[in-house]
Amino acid sequence: MDYADTFYVNGSVTMAWNRRSLISYLRPAALAFLGASALSIASAQGLPPDLQKAWDATRIASGALSLQVQEVGGPVMISQQADTPRNPASVMKMVTTWAALSGLGPDYVWRTNLLARAGAGVDAQGTLRGPLYVQAAGDPFFTIQDLWNLLRQLRLRGIKNLSEVIVDRGMFGKIRIDPGDFDNSPDRPYNASPDAMMVNFGASRLVFQPDQKAHKWIPIVDPPTANVRIEGQIGWSDARCPGSPVITTRVEPGAGRTVVHVQGTAAGSCGEFSVYRLTMTQPEYFESLFRMLWKELGGTLARDIRAGSVPGSAVPLVWHDSPSLADVIRQTNKHSNNVMARMLLLTLGAELNGRGATPESGARSVLGILRNQGIDTRGWVLDNGSGLSRDGRITAKGLAQMLDYAWHSSLMSEYVSSLSISGVDGTTRRRLRDEATRGQAHLKTGTLARARALAGYVRGASGKRYILVSLVNDANAGGVRAFDDALVRWLAEQ
Repeated sequence: MDYADTFYVNGSVTMAWNRRSLISYLRPAALAFLGASALSIASAQGLPPDLQKAWDATRIASGALSLQVQEVGGPVMISQQADTPRNPASVMKMVTTWAALSGLGPDYVWRTNLLARAGAGVDAQGTLRGPLYVQAAGDPFFTIQDLWNLLRQLRLRGIKNLSEVIVDRGMFGKIRIDPGDFDNSPDRPYNASPDAMMVNFGASRLVFQPDQKAHKWIPIVDPPTANVRIEGQIGWSDARCPGSPVITTRVEPGAGRTVVHVQGTAAGSCGEFSVYRLTMTQPEYFESLFRMLWKELGGTLARDIRAGSVPGSAVPLVWHDSPSLADVIRQTNKHSNNVMARMLLLTLGAELNGRGATPESGARSVLGILRNQGIDTRGWVLDNGSGLSRDGRITAKGLAQMLDYAWHSSLMSEYVSSLSISGVDGTTRRRLRDEATRGQAHLKTGTLARARALAGYVRGASGKRYILVSLVNDANAGGVRAFDDALVRWLAEQ
């Protein structure tokens, strides 16, 4: 699912998705008989017979589907209830990332600054006179390694002793969310709250190392902050590894300390495994990391880390520039990262409407950009930009318009390359892997309990490009996957 757990393997982030086998409903012989010209003008009101058969097999009410299929720069081939606003789940990220790319540019970067008061010096013992200011930029891909390198740069400049640290999060306004609000799973990383000084998505890695001799699992918290510990035990099994181990966790926050209770059983043959969990609020996580890393670098901190503002006269000491926005949207779309999408929306709000950005100011910025591009956004609701929402709404027709506009833009290559390649990477890497479809489509998936969506571009056998947008809102929405895959295959054979 688009809001599934994130697992770490050998230090790399990979998203865990549940996949089913591809089901084909199209008959190549019948398609050849109909001829390419007839297929290219399939009814603009209904579905071709083979696709209708695939749809009927889903047993989803026809009123639950909004569908728009068209040739890039050409005619509409299929259109069903395309003006009806529907929840697009994570397909909403296509909107947010395109608006960010076209509104800020592919070379946009987030700069996180460490500053000091004007005229502040460093004495012979390495003490910085006055506070160290952290000017948060809202960087959606700021990592522990980035923070470590910033602090290392301070040490290289002779700074060892800090009096206090003041963190300025004024780029964004009051944006903190309760991670448990959406689905009562407050420890899951897909529910992470945005924060202007977010590090590593605000999550801890819980590592379970096998002790083959003792037949037990040794828990490790990464990063090893002093205020997080693991309690409970994971049972040992001698069975053959069935796949990624499944364990349950419960995070119990306390006064200055967090306990993560774990349960479950894992096969020793699976080897070391890890899961990613939210263990603290974003400000608490940043403070814990800062203290740990600064201490490891030989630094001292006399007082607290607190919120505040950077004075206008402050001077930069060191800074970190993020990867370019073009690189960031690839991470956002290919891996369907919710909190990164939220941060992109807020960044647009801050850059276009001023500091103190909120989801509302970000949504206004996105809609303004799209309307200036001639996109019909009537009925659209962009509440957080990620698609992890019960209230978000777009239309299939409007999104198809946006995709057509993007294709003809000078930013087309950056945008299209951010999408998952069918059967190759991202959220469709284990889907659409047959010869006809593998590598032939750039897509974004969307998955919620009552919503399924698929949108993007498909390259046909003729060399033509096609746009598809499929949105289904229904209690049985999960059954649409086979139809969507059949639709991609149909287009790939045009």
